[in-house]
Amino acid sequence: MSLFASLRPQEYVTSIYHIHLDRLWQAGVRGIVTDLDNTLVAWNSPVAPPKLAAWLDHVRERGFRVCIVSNNDRLRVSSFAEPLGIESLHKARKPRRAAFVRALQKLRTNAGETCMVGDQLFTDILGGNRMGFYTILVRPVHVREFSGTRAIRLLERIVLRDVPLQTAEEYFHYAIAETANRRRGEAHE
Repeated sequence: MSLFASLRPQEYVTSIYHIHLDRLWQAGVRGIVTDLDNTLVAWNSPVAPPKLAAWLDHVRERGFRVCIVSNNDRLRVSSFAEPLGIESLHKARKPRRAAFVRALQKLRTNAGETCMVGDQLFTDILGGNRMGFYTILVRPVHVREFSGTRAIRLLERIVLRDVPLQTAEEYFHYAIAETANRRRGEAHE
């Protein structure tokens, strides 16, 4: 796989709330590895807002296992993840493989059953693709971020020039169609 190809996500969505959970489940995904800062919440935001907590509960109720993998420090990551009851790894050194391997062990999944969700191509997506995960890039939650990340964003724009962003409108069109299909299926049973 070329470096350029390893930086390209399989999906690019506006936010975690636009991830097609039904489609992931149907594809055999059972574990979700997710970045923390600017993927789930704004950089260094100390707690999960109620909307995020509800989404994470919904994800786990659907049967997915979740593990936060962050390059941030232990205090930051564990103080966020523990109240939510979510597995986590800190100082991951993404895109290196070691933390991703440990995440698979925590999730009890293999690479083909695992999805990586993150906001950065050079850490989250590159690391996930190198592991053979299904990768989903989300737009950063907030413009405030670690200073080193800002410079990398310029390179990301070049890579993402021809990667379509799934809009909220496309997501809701898909979600409505999925709901209608499910209801039709239930009516025939």
